Amino acid sequence: MNIEEIIKKLEISLKQIKQYEPDPYYVNYFFNQFVNERNNIISGIFEEANRDFGLFVIGQITEKNFHEKAKLKKDENAIRFSEWFKETFIEEHKSPYPNFMNSIDNFRNKFGKLPEIKIMIRASNRYKDDISQQIKVSLSQEKIRSKEELKIEIKRQMPIFLEIINHKRHENNEPKVEEDNIVAATFLDVENHENIEILYAAEIYIPVMKRLVEESRGKIKELTQRK
Repeated sequence: MNIEEIIKKLEISLKQIKQYEPDPYYVNYFFNQFVNERNNIISGIFEEANRDFGLFVIGQITEKNFHEKAKLKKDENAIRFSEWFKETFIEEHKSPYPNFMNSIDNFRNKFGKLPEIKIMIRASNRYKDDISQQIKVSLSQEKIRSKEELKIEIKRQMPIFLEIINHKRHENNEPKVEEDNIVAATFLDVENHENIEILYAAEIYIPVMKRLVEESRGKIKELTQRK
């Protein structure tokens, strides 16, 4: 499977998260798929590099075994690509949301699953430093039992939420939040990241991966043309 096909699968996972939001069971399932496809894209980059540099790495290709084979063959250009990718990947993931994806991947590798998903309410139109507020919804086999129960819990929590968020909005001369501007969404805490909205993090991460693919291909082309 080529990288373009994997990116399409990444985008499909995003659409499915959006479709089932804020049900934690389905969001968990499709976000796991999203992270899998993210990792498949990284593997795909090194598969292309392996082919174009002619390293002949056998089996599953990773950043680590690509670099080891490049050093073994003393292929300076392949080594340069490996080092460039590592630096570029780190740079791309310094921002909070891409860094969150790294933290999620680390957590899954350690514990074999995602952190517990929380359902929270937020303003539909985001402003900087807006709050989100967790709500407790009855679940059946980790799924929301009914949309009506969800609506009742949102309504119950809404007065306190509106009071807090509108106090902040008023101080910053931002638009007031009304009852019909409140939505429920799924969030995660992991490592030093608190209350990260899953759908939003996934949405802004896709351009990061597309840019990484494009720049990697450009770097591979630049380095292979030196031979």
